Amino acid sequence: MFSYETNIRVRYAETDQMGYVYYGNYAAFYEVARTEMLRSLGMTYKSMEQDGVMMPVLEMRTKYFKPAKYDENITVKVTIKEKPGIRIIFHYDIFNEQQEHLNTGETTLVFVDMEKNRPCLPPSNFMEKISVFFD
Repeated sequence: MFSYETNIRVRYAETDQMGYVYYGNYAAFYEVARTEMLRSLGMTYKSMEQDGVMMPVLEMRTKYFKPAKYDENITVKVTIKEKPGIRIIFHYDIFNEQQEHLNTGETTLVFVDMEKNRPCLPPSNFMEKISVFFD
């Protein structure tokens, strides 16, 4: 299992009239967590795409417990519980500054060979870095 945490300060533009984070913005928070998680492994989405592999979202689920609010510093914890194959499943938990659990979610992404436009195995350099967490 591999976990990573990142912090995000909620911007005014991400909130609704009540000062709560608009529900659609949680997908963007998930993306930030995935991107920073890859960066923590010494990789980027950009480098994967330059190597010919993209990772579109196949499925997303989310559940809201409490609202995140304007100017809060939220923590997004992203976890990969299973060794990736053609698909990779990311689990998310979002907490506010008081460590209250605000949201939980999951996204399933698929590795796609950009030249063939077909699902493929993850890049070998990614698997070398992530496999150590699943032995």
